[in-house]
Amino acid sequence: QVQLVESGGGLVQAGGSLRLSCAAPGSIGSINAMGWYRQAPGKQRELVASISSGGTTNYGDSVKARFTVSRDNAKNTVYLQMNSLEPEDTAVYYCNVRVERLRGLYESVYWGQGTQVTVSS
Repeated sequence: QVQLVESGGGLVQAGGSLRLSCAAPGSIGSINAMGWYRQAPGKQRELVASISSGGTTNYGDSVKARFTVSRDNAKNTVYLQMNSLEPEDTAVYYCNVRVERLRGLYESVYWGQGTQVTVSS
């Protein structure tokens, strides 16, 4: 079973920064997009940011200009730099990795276990 290893969550004051990382095993295969989702209590899981294999990024509206997603293909790792954090950013953050299968016929989608980010006011 594929396991994504997340790290970097924690408690921070409003205005502070955190950096999340998520590593996929080297044997996972050819990775397409990597990204981050979050889920706050009582809310649906939502896209935070994603990055394609070519480096194209996509952000949720609420985090644009504050968060930056990046990836290190040699390490199969995706990062999320979160600046100017707000209490509304409090949520469990999940790593998401999409892997090409059967020469692009379909994708396998994997999720991390989630890491808690809490922003105090």
